Amino acid sequence: FRIERGEVVGFLGPNAAGKTTTMRILTGYLAPNEGHAVIGGYDVSERPIEAKRLIGYLPERPPLYDDLTVTEYLKFAARIKGVARRSVRSRMDYVTDACGLSEVRGRLIGHISKGYRQRVGLAQALVHDPPILILDEPTVGLDPKQIVEIRSLIKELGRERTIILSTHILPEVTVTCEKVLIVHRGRLRAEDRIENLLKAADRVWLDVRGADSEEAVRSALEGVAGVKDIAVRDGGLEAVLENAGARSELARTVVSRGWALHEMRST
Repeated sequence: FRIERGEVVGFLGPNAAGKTTTMRILTGYLAPNEGHAVIGGYDVSERPIEAKRLIGYLPERPPLYDDLTVTEYLKFAARIKGVARRSVRSRMDYVTDACGLSEVRGRLIGHISKGYRQRVGLAQALVHDPPILILDEPTVGLDPKQIVEIRSLIKELGRERTIILSTHILPEVTVTCEKVLIVHRGRLRAEDRIENLLKAADRVWLDVRGADSEEAVRSALEGVAGVKDIAVRDGGLEAVLENAGARSELARTVVSRGWALHEMRST
């Protein structure tokens, strides 16, 4: 696959699909058995130093030191990543502000929440001002509020950088990314812009109860904006949607009629 400058791309697949392995190859932590990984024109295996200078990497478990304060850790990260001594303070201040760490900058990393730890992980990936960010499951283990905050931060960072993030959660991709790569069992299965993939594959199956007849439900749902087709399938109804937003409209229509939506799932 190829990712262009300035794209924010989701690497989507179930657990054990090969996402982390791919990211480790891209970042030079794992040598490929065959093939090539090229970052900014540099082959990762042949020119690893040049390639790594272009990358900010957030692994699934950020490499943090619990006995350092946030400021101490970011200073350490800046120095080992080659930030010029005269620029260390300004880069630390920038990533502290950009990643929302001002309130905890003086606290020990071992005493901050999981959400803040992820932010510190992002900050270390950004401290040397790389043009490319590679983020492995950046919201794993976070609570809903923290997930929203990290997704918002990634979108903001994507305005100035190329980003590839891996996840097994579809909403993560649809909220933060412009393009998606779908991987399964180590193979690339699909590659397209988000809106195109959603149009091509957005089907839902519904089990609606409490209506006078199946035909009454079908007639009501056919009138919902964004629904292209309704068909009887497996004891329920399958809707073909033009966009993901039609899902919520389907649910609202069912509830407004006083019917019970027993189940709604993707097909």
